[in-house]
Amino acid sequence: MNKKIKVIIVDDEKLARDIIKTYLAKYDTIQIVAECSNGFEALKQINELKPDLIFLDIQMPKISGFEMLELLEDPPIIIFTTAFDNYAIKAFEVNAIDYLLKPFSEERFDDSIQKAMNLLNNKNESNKKLEALSRTLEQKVEFLERVVIKQNQKIIIIPVSEIKFIEAQDDYVMIYTSKGNYLKEKTMKYFEEYLNPQNFIRIHRSYIANISCIKQIELYEKESYKIILDDSTKLPVSKTGFQKIKELIR
Repeated sequence: MNKKIKVIIVDDEKLARDIIKTYLAKYDTIQIVAECSNGFEALKQINELKPDLIFLDIQMPKISGFEMLELLEDPPIIIFTTAFDNYAIKAFEVNAIDYLLKPFSEERFDDSIQKAMNLLNNKNESNKKLEALSRTLEQKVEFLERVVIKQNQKIIIIPVSEIKFIEAQDDYVMIYTSKGNYLKEKTMKYFEEYLNPQNFIRIHRSYIANISCIKQIELYEKESYKIILDDSTKLPVSKTGFQKIKELIR
């Protein structure tokens, strides 16, 4: 490719950003267009500058690297840089091209750059390889602690403990809390997988409920039940959902 590769470095540690800049200095085909110390700043720069590649730390103040990616409509190529190895599986699930575990050597860094260049030169073929890699990796679920919502110009962070229930709405879900309701472009399957089953239960094809909010279960009609939440909201319960609830209260 003839044009320069536009890069943004996102890391809350200045030393980490400086190391990446030092390693990138020898690449004439790469232009660092911004460096950011948090996810909010990075969102603004990525939307404005449209980089080809970002080096992204995962654990940062305010919002994490994963939460920031959720708010991007068309994320660039990602190389994660982190001091924690427990996010590797999730990193490949969001199609990161590589995962650099701090402290990483310049040789290891150069390998990542080569992968990124190969991907930019032959994006379709590289995407297939990434998808194959993702499928072969062992699944490891880390439960959500909070949900990030983009609402017009605002970014709202909801601790999962504040979620009362979730309702399916086509390709979206409506998240109900005591402070308001929030629409998010995610599937029920996603939340069923990433909400801790010790705290949440899927009671119906269209509903997931916070177990701590369930006040009672009542018979609605023959073999049909509803749960009553502590704010008097009534939600339908499927036969499968009822079996799950019975197992929960044994």
